[in-house]
Amino acid sequence: MKRLLFSLCCVSLFGSLVHAQQRVYVNEYLNIGVGGRALAMGGSVAASSNDVTSGYWNPAGLMLVQPDLQVGLMHAEYFAGNSKYDYAGLAMPLKGKDRCLGISAFRFATDDIAYTIDYVQPDGSFDDSKLKSISAGDYAFLVSYAQALKPGHRLQTRLGANLKVLYRHIGSMANAWGAGLDLGLQSSLGRWRFGISAKDITTTVTAWSFHLTDQEKAVFGQTGNEIPVKSYEVMKPRFILGIGRYFTKPDSKLQLLAELNADLTTDGRRNTLVSNADLSLDPHAGLEISYKGIVYLRLGVSNFQRVLDDRDSNNVQQFTLWQPSAGIGLRIAGLMVDYAYTSLQTQSNPLFSHIVSARLDIFKGKHHARQEAAIPAQATPVETPASGAPILR
Repeated sequence: MKRLLFSLCCVSLFGSLVHAQQRVYVNEYLNIGVGGRALAMGGSVAASSNDVTSGYWNPAGLMLVQPDLQVGLMHAEYFAGNSKYDYAGLAMPLKGKDRCLGISAFRFATDDIAYTIDYVQPDGSFDDSKLKSISAGDYAFLVSYAQALKPGHRLQTRLGANLKVLYRHIGSMANAWGAGLDLGLQSSLGRWRFGISAKDITTTVTAWSFHLTDQEKAVFGQTGNEIPVKSYEVMKPRFILGIGRYFTKPDSKLQLLAELNADLTTDGRRNTLVSNADLSLDPHAGLEISYKGIVYLRLGVSNFQRVLDDRDSNNVQQFTLWQPSAGIGLRIAGLMVDYAYTSLQTQSNPLFSHIVSARLDIFKGKHHARQEAAIPAQATPVETPASGAPILR
């Protein structure tokens, strides 16, 4: 499996990147998502995201972080455990809590890939001392800023932005750097939530450099591959539109959040329900049911695709596949643990992954920490006029 993944990386890198050109599905590791809550809801949190993971989903949501410091961690494994995805984030409201800073780091990598270019000797024998392993890794670093607009207004509005730095590498053969900018906007009106997340709004360009040895160049030439020198990937803007609503009754211990999102991509035709030569629209939805702000049940649907029916020899009949997801969450004082069961694939027999994330709220004062810990940020539909942070009512 790892050799297959490595081969796919090389084909993508050394085949289509030799010449700078516009491609669809660039830097897709940035679209996997973070946090068990959001992934269990099918990534449908652009309007309701309100914790440290907002740095990824919608930086405007960082304004709803209540503690003095919030820390988030996640680990996930995909493709039968061959690829690892790790995330760490920090969110810190500034004095007055009308602004917030965030830092996020991501790593998606396949490690211990067998590298056999020196393994086979000229006489056809194998030299185990020449067998080594390499990693193919993708990294992203975000510095986020969020601010409340017109605090106290009936329509609570928040604005956020990310400065994004990308780094990618395949062993010692090639590496790439890129940078971009994301913008986010959230609004709250009663129990309604609205959100817009504009990723790579300036268009993100990733520049690849290649560092092939003479032997690697010789192998490329012998196998008929073009020897790359420098190339670029262009990541065009993606817009995520979200609308959600909280449902609860007075004195009820249960609360329901329903949210619908739609991803509008501008890099060309994708395999989505709605697409043309320039734009593609990908809808997804999520539900979250909470009990007393302590226990959470989440469901989601996403990644709708039209595929051909294998039973049709004429390749005319199509049907729609979609990706389900589910998960649970548990709050213990200032610690929130979320679990999601989901997949990166949309097919009749996908490989599902178990994803666990944790979030820790840290307060400066012990009494203040205990008081705020009893106020679940995710569960509450009502917001304070001053900071826009949700409170239980």
